[in-house]
Amino acid sequence: MSKTVLIIGANGRLGRVLASSFAAEGWHVYAQVRREPMYTQAGIQWVQVPLDNPVALAEKVRSVSIVIHAANPLYTQWRTQAEPLTRCAIETARRVGAILMFPGNVYNFGKKMPELLQESTAQTPSTRKGRIRVELENLLREVAGSGLRSVVIRAGDFFGGPGRGSWFDLIIAKSLRKGIAVYPGPLHAIHAWAYLPDLARAFVKVAEQRALLPMFEVLHFAGHALTGEELLESLAKSARRQGLLLPNVPLQRRSLPWPLLRVAGLAVPMLREISEMRYLWSVPHRLSGERLAKLIGEVPATPLDRALDETLRELFGR
Repeated sequence: MSKTVLIIGANGRLGRVLASSFAAEGWHVYAQVRREPMYTQAGIQWVQVPLDNPVALAEKVRSVSIVIHAANPLYTQWRTQAEPLTRCAIETARRVGAILMFPGNVYNFGKKMPELLQESTAQTPSTRKGRIRVELENLLREVAGSGLRSVVIRAGDFFGGPGRGSWFDLIIAKSLRKGIAVYPGPLHAIHAWAYLPDLARAFVKVAEQRALLPMFEVLHFAGHALTGEELLESLAKSARRQGLLLPNVPLQRRSLPWPLLRVAGLAVPMLREISEMRYLWSVPHRLSGERLAKLIGEVPATPLDRALDETLRELFGR
């Protein structure tokens, strides 16, 4: 019971890394999936129950100490699915008597966000998805008043880990084999990144310090704060180490054609949703991880070159 976790959405990119990280640290992992699991690992017990059925899910796992809501709807389905799924996770955690852990992002802060984002930074969302994120965190804050403890761990854009689905692998590194990198914004602006294996280990370390958590807590995971220039320089070096880019051949840099995406978004909902978040690439931002470090001590932080090497091996099978 003391080291038992239920991960909702364990077939997803974050969910898979979380399940592996908790199992590696000796936790018994209940991994909720809607379809057949994509992998096997000692310490992971699969629970094939719809995530929108908290009664059945709670009956399957009975009692755990931590529930992690790692299920994230498609961009185009946030408006209709984000809150109902979060309420299901809340009800599941309530039924099994667990603390609820929730992965947050920087959408809450909007276009006028300061460069350094602290837990106390005012949240002034400027997009629909940002407002939804604020509403979800407010919901967690509200249910704390009725006895459910929860913690939000906020991080930047993901890279690393299995699968695809982030800006890094779908856009920036997608054409590396052709010697091309596409960067979505100006190269001088700082952008917050989270290497998924590090973020997952941070979740584990917070879970292990759960006795120190208040009824509602927000923690920021600093990760890697990089300008576009810094990221592309490091990416080129990693691509050469992995044999994806020939020695002495410069990496071609291209920008994302945002005007075309915006026009195409009139017909393609996903492109419309992506275009809404363009500001994240031009507004400099990074996360302060001081509060997290005070709670867990040393925060997991893989050096950038090693993190990129591992990421490219995952993406390109080297």
